[in-house]
Amino acid sequence: MLNIQNLHAEVDGKEILKGLSLSVNAGEVHAIMGPNGAGKSTLGYVLGGRGGYEATSGSVTFDGQDLLELEPHERAAAGLFLGFQYPVEIPGVSNVQFLREAANAQRRNRGEAPLSGAEFLKLARAQAAALGMDAEMLKRPVNVGFSGGEKKRNEMVQMGILNPKLAILDETDSGLDIDALKAVGEGINRIMRAPDKAVLLITHYQRLLDYVQPDFVHVLAGGRIVRSGGPELALELEREGYGALAA
Repeated sequence: MLNIQNLHAEVDGKEILKGLSLSVNAGEVHAIMGPNGAGKSTLGYVLGGRGGYEATSGSVTFDGQDLLELEPHERAAAGLFLGFQYPVEIPGVSNVQFLREAANAQRRNRGEAPLSGAEFLKLARAQAAALGMDAEMLKRPVNVGFSGGEKKRNEMVQMGILNPKLAILDETDSGLDIDALKAVGEGINRIMRAPDKAVLLITHYQRLLDYVQPDFVHVLAGGRIVRSGGPELALELEREGYGALAA
């Protein structure tokens, strides 16, 4: 599904990714772990097409398409979802308005009929209920006044509505208490655990992986994948830290 070969990328003229290669197949969950400054978030932003994060060489294909040639909205329409460590607030735009426009824009790009207001509300309420989020929050401006846990639940509602093929989740566990972490983990499993979908989890800690069991764990350090393994690698990192493993 996702194939990254020898990817180099820079931010403000500074090279951050230095020859990163990674393959993610449909049906798999991959966890990316590593120390601060290793390039984990940069990887997510480059794949998502965020401005200022420039791929300078290498290749990335997603479902057979050249991902780096697509605009951010085209990547989203193709089935890529990028979850942020710090979801942004959008004053004056309600969740319902934002999510319906996003969902229907993607449907139009795929040649599908847009959802009616009633169809969308039914879908949005079902996704909110599954995440334990009060449906009234759908009427509020996007993330405005939300707690950290509420923002992450709201992002999972977005993911459930958009129903992507590949979810790239950048430190989704950041700022979550135990209950919110469990709800978010269960949401990831419910929405993305399928033979035709895949997940790339970017995280510092084992705790999210207690709820979302990865098939593979990769250590990213110095802009490259320096070690890969199964779920046991995350436990080893928890015990030993990154120093020796990332050297």
